[in-house]
Amino acid sequence: MTSQDTLMRLHAVIETRRQGDPDKSYVARLFHKGTDAILKKIGEEATETVMAGKDGDRQKIVYEVADLWFHSMIALAQFGLSPAEVLAELERREGLSGLEEFAARKAQVREQQEGS
Repeated sequence: MTSQDTLMRLHAVIETRRQGDPDKSYVARLFHKGTDAILKKIGEEATETVMAGKDGDRQKIVYEVADLWFHSMIALAQFGLSPAEVLAELERREGLSGLEEFAARKAQVREQQEGS
């Protein structure tokens, strides 16, 4: 079993639970509250991840990153996206220098602005 399998199974669970009863399912409740609530939760989890990193507590970092990934997957589902699309983007970037990737994105934005 691969990590991709785990992500796809979790994605399937999220998709199933999003249609559930908001009084009985945390995932359904987040979807029911809407995009702003989902994005707010990601912000909270990102902050908790940073705080765990500042504390240097390895177990807490793993726990908080898991929460951050989970809530990010809920956001992906909210926008009709899947973990496979994120993995494809990471694979596309594999082997690229972060500086090269940043420069390429900056050039793309500049081209779009000039074409407008």
